[in-house]
Amino acid sequence: MVLAYVGVRFFARTATKLRAPSAPGCHGSQRNLSSLPSHYALPSGDKIPAVALGVWQAGKGEVGAALKTALDTGYRHIDGAWIYGNEAEVGEAIKASGVPREELWLTSKLWNTFHAPEDVESALDDTLSKLDTEYLDLYLMHWPIAFKKGTTELDETLTANPYPTWQKLEEMVEKGKVRNIGISNFNIPRVQNLTANALKVQPAVNQVELNFWNPQPELLAWSKAHGLLLEAYSPLGSSKQVKETLDLPVVQTIAKQLGITPAQAIISWHVQRGTIVLPKSVTPSRVQENFHVQALPDDLFEELEKAATSHSPQRVVNPSKNWKLSFDVFDDYPQ
Repeated sequence: MVLAYVGVRFFARTATKLRAPSAPGCHGSQRNLSSLPSHYALPSGDKIPAVALGVWQAGKGEVGAALKTALDTGYRHIDGAWIYGNEAEVGEAIKASGVPREELWLTSKLWNTFHAPEDVESALDDTLSKLDTEYLDLYLMHWPIAFKKGTTELDETLTANPYPTWQKLEEMVEKGKVRNIGISNFNIPRVQNLTANALKVQPAVNQVELNFWNPQPELLAWSKAHGLLLEAYSPLGSSKQVKETLDLPVVQTIAKQLGITPAQAIISWHVQRGTIVLPKSVTPSRVQENFHVQALPDDLFEELEKAATSHSPQRVVNPSKNWKLSFDVFDDYPQ
């Protein structure tokens, strides 16, 4: 599979033009600028927007206003999940916006307690009802961890072998309730464990924690080589890391040179790496700011990439201990 870049969002400064590559490390006026994709083409042929509004941790009463700002700004990709507990508010805000359903890209996720094949469709139907839509553009297996229904007790069988769950997701595609299916928080062995089966529908994306502190270059390179698109959640870092990310000297310098904000520099870097980016904010000015990305000159992109991949990775989102697992969800999987 080959992931195609479709369309271009190119917000370079007026004075900056496409030129031949400069010498590595040269910060002169002549730089090579690669255009950024506004969408990526999935194996189904559907085109998924490269920048989305993430609604994780958006509290009650905040989602609707943030979503209105986002849609007015131009966002058309909304990334949510059943476990976030705000899908009904998202659905109400979408309806109130007047934006036609066919112009939107709606993503949700199957929670751990619904991995049993007999529970998948009812969980999806609940999400569809709350969002007030007949179909999802993308439905992800939220974690490669299955719980026994109604508990947080590990279902060892479905965790070790997610294929029965996946087969039910494929059925949802066949029924037209979902257009694309994917995974989230899967490391390479877990992806291989799933795709070793005779899948009718390949995973369209893998949504994972990606940011300056946890850039995961190995996963990114492997995914590109195998035609699997990554989506970056917590792209600016966790809530405790955002200020530290935006204050990084390398980020500040790049932002100043290009006349953009530090957040825009980081989000642009993500898209330039070839990933979908899911910035989350309920502050109107930041929602607007996060949508406008531009290509970084090659030398500045490489400078930021080198800085991000030169330190020990710092993963923040890891529920293994809270779920009382006997293994680390990102390091191993039960046989």
